[in-house]
Amino acid sequence: MNSQTQRTSIAGPAGALQCALDAPADAVRGVMVVCHPHPLHGGTMDNKVVQTVARAGLQCGLRTVRFNFRGIGESAGTWDEGRGEVDDAMAVVAAFRDPALPLWIAGFSFGGYVASQAAARLPQAERAAGLVLVGPATRNFPVAQVPDDTLVIHGEADDVVPLQATLDWARPQSLPVVVVPGVGHFFHGQLPVLKSLVVRHLGGR
Repeated sequence: MNSQTQRTSIAGPAGALQCALDAPADAVRGVMVVCHPHPLHGGTMDNKVVQTVARAGLQCGLRTVRFNFRGIGESAGTWDEGRGEVDDAMAVVAAFRDPALPLWIAGFSFGGYVASQAAARLPQAERAAGLVLVGPATRNFPVAQVPDDTLVIHGEADDVVPLQATLDWARPQSLPVVVVPGVGHFFHGQLPVLKSLVVRHLGGR
């Protein structure tokens, strides 16, 4: 993400998981794990939306952790249809969370599904302070029910995950969805807007 990004790896369920860490210049007020989009469709931890969300967390004083799911980049293993990828996220959370600091979990597209499922698996005593889901893959994956303070952002013109699919998922939960007018799945030309929405949410917590 920048020259200060630390590249490392941890032991994952299917072998080593490649990770990228960024720390704020001042006091650390939390940890954010960010999950990337679909591994079979070009998704990696260096995706622009993933990096934008991580930059927002960094600006708000969070130590950010991006990682490649199994089989992507230098991460070992192979695609596991979403099941093992949730296990990967749980391993990253366990490796980098600090019991003394709030934990945030974020994800874009397929990563939104993974983030929701990882958060749902955490014991109540270890619950994440919050979730940020951008264009979550509500049409093709079982995105979990999430806490009512979750930030969900979706592009009005998303041609990968229709806005209607996310509204249908959110409606039974009475969960607000922030809709960015005229924006597609990858937020082309609107990444500053996305960042500002995440910063505003994190800054108010």
